[in-house]
Amino acid sequence: MTVAIIAAFTKKGRVLGKDGKIPWNIPGERSRFKALTTGSAVIMGRRTYEEIQHPLPDRLNIILSTTKNYSAENCRTARSLEEALNIAQSAGFDTVYIAGGQKVYEQALPLSKILYLTEIDAEFDGNVFFPKFNENEYTKTAGFHSDGTIPYTYVTYTKGLST
Repeated sequence: MTVAIIAAFTKKGRVLGKDGKIPWNIPGERSRFKALTTGSAVIMGRRTYEEIQHPLPDRLNIILSTTKNYSAENCRTARSLEEALNIAQSAGFDTVYIAGGQKVYEQALPLSKILYLTEIDAEFDGNVFFPKFNENEYTKTAGFHSDGTIPYTYVTYTKGLST
């Protein structure tokens, strides 16, 4: 099974969010997230799930939480990242997407073979950040896109995958 991280953060400061909210509105970034993750398993932390407020449609949502159990269609709760990965694998998924937050990204980075990142070229205040990683361990591809007044770049990092 391939573990892929999907995230959007500011290029300067690596801000993911502030007080449980995403501080920007970029329709193209949301469309990319939907296109990549639909039909797959998506693992996210409890706070990320509570920000969204509902299971993502057409995906197996696996929520990491040691304090709550979530019960909804296509939604499961796991107590650890290892348990979440086992749930996805048992359900027959070849790829699982890690969708945040900061602690989940930190745990998943050593396991991740693909990073689908949106680097936002604007400054936003935040208190949740994307962790640093060794870019030299990956092959990098990038393409520039822009929505409205917030410029951003899609960057994909791959490690140990044949093309």
